[in-house]
Amino acid sequence: MAAAGIPNSSLLTRTERIYNAAADLIDHNLAAGRGSKVAYIDDTGRYTYDELSRRVNRFANALRAGLGICREQRILLALHDTIDFPTAFLGAIKAGIVPVAVNTMLTSADYDYMLRDSRASALLVSAPLLPTLAPLLDRIPDLVHVVVSGSDASANPAGRKHRRMSEMLEHGPETFEAAPTCRDEACFWLYSSGTTGHPKGTVHVHGSLAATADLYAKPILGIVESDVVFSAAKLAHAYGLGNGLTFPLSVGATTVLTAARPTPASVFRCLREQRPTIFGGVPTLFAAMLASPELPARDEINLRCCMSAGEALPEELGRRWSKHFGTEILDGIGSTEMLHIFLSNRPGDVRYGTTGKPVPGYDIKLTDDAGNATPAGEIGDLWIGGPSAAKEYWNQRDKSRATFQGWWTHSGDKYRVDEEGFYIYAGRSDDMLKVGGYYVSPVEVESALIVHEAVLEAAVIGCDDETRLCKPKAYVVLKVGQLASSALAEELQAHVKARLAPYKYPRWIEFIDELPKAATGKIQRYKLRERSQRAEEVR
Repeated sequence: MAAAGIPNSSLLTRTERIYNAAADLIDHNLAAGRGSKVAYIDDTGRYTYDELSRRVNRFANALRAGLGICREQRILLALHDTIDFPTAFLGAIKAGIVPVAVNTMLTSADYDYMLRDSRASALLVSAPLLPTLAPLLDRIPDLVHVVVSGSDASANPAGRKHRRMSEMLEHGPETFEAAPTCRDEACFWLYSSGTTGHPKGTVHVHGSLAATADLYAKPILGIVESDVVFSAAKLAHAYGLGNGLTFPLSVGATTVLTAARPTPASVFRCLREQRPTIFGGVPTLFAAMLASPELPARDEINLRCCMSAGEALPEELGRRWSKHFGTEILDGIGSTEMLHIFLSNRPGDVRYGTTGKPVPGYDIKLTDDAGNATPAGEIGDLWIGGPSAAKEYWNQRDKSRATFQGWWTHSGDKYRVDEEGFYIYAGRSDDMLKVGGYYVSPVEVESALIVHEAVLEAAVIGCDDETRLCKPKAYVVLKVGQLASSALAEELQAHVKARLAPYKYPRWIEFIDELPKAATGKIQRYKLRERSQRAEEVR
């Protein structure tokens, strides 16, 4: 572990004040002679590093000269994973303009909030998303330009004239002098997917992208130029942005993008056809893939390494994956606030059921409710110190102060450390249950449930019994062909009792067709709590 405030990383050599993250990610590949190498493969074509550079420069010129957008202004990107995302994201950054990347699975109300909150002067939107956004466009006061990716969009249902991104890239200079930004200057935003209230605009600086590549991608993931990377997590999310943009560009690797929502079938198709060597997934997707009858044989794919984040990877899933494919899943944890993974398992040192050990360059501490260090083996609040921490939450001073405290960032996660230094996830702070005076981690109960042969997924929340005391309740998704019954519920309860302390078993089990999840794959337990409360009110 590095000394507090002093990251142990090659990024320490990057001390120049003038620094532009987009120029750094692209120009070093051209200087290394990778211009003719394929940088991106999307649903419609292949693009070399030379082509990517030309697209980025043309787009930067179009933003500044064509649309008249100034340095430090913001543009909102509601873009699917195609070549237009890295073009727009890097083009804006190179021009000193701040891209705000947002989830493409949101509602009109979500986009309305984000457009107003960010005060974006331009919106870049994939054509299939236009119907969701069109009703908003003429009533957002700061929004001046709408640019559409992926189709002829000369007419707008709301009456606003659109520009086509393809036309913006057809002409104009193919060179652009990068804006003389600073390493600590605002570079891009990502909106957090908080469980309550509106999401928070999380502001990252130019130095953050390189920090994640230097600390995690190169030494832990071991990414190299010959790798082909495919991420089920999308580019608009912190995890996906590292997997599909920062990491491969940092070493000149190739990235596979697809606009489709990741399903077992679509992922299998990509693994077979594009032959990626690195795959980034989430536990719910790994579970669905392993349960699919279309699961490829080991010799049909070319993976050497997999990543998992978003939720803790259950031990059983990791073991089954490794047994079938002969490759490890490096389970880790990151956050929107820290941009990528800061705790991780390592190749050759994977301990399934844990989140591994601190990534060198990041400091980790666990504290109790009073802020004191937590004794070994006990659950505590997770704090992280590292160079990729966000600058602030936009216009949310109180929440910024509570989360970003000097070198330290409060994660909102609960963890404990075993005797060998492996960190074990205990859940989000607001998900923890207090049962009989003892803390119960919902993740621990869920992990016990999914070992059962009938269970595909499970989520555990706290519910009050008839005496108003908190007890665990499990929502269970069964595998195809399994039938829900009271007998199966009792069997699952006995199954958990045989593996955990008796007070941890779920007093109630409700079978459900699908668990509510965020676009990142995280289980939204708060929605299950709301569902349970509504059911209680009806009774």
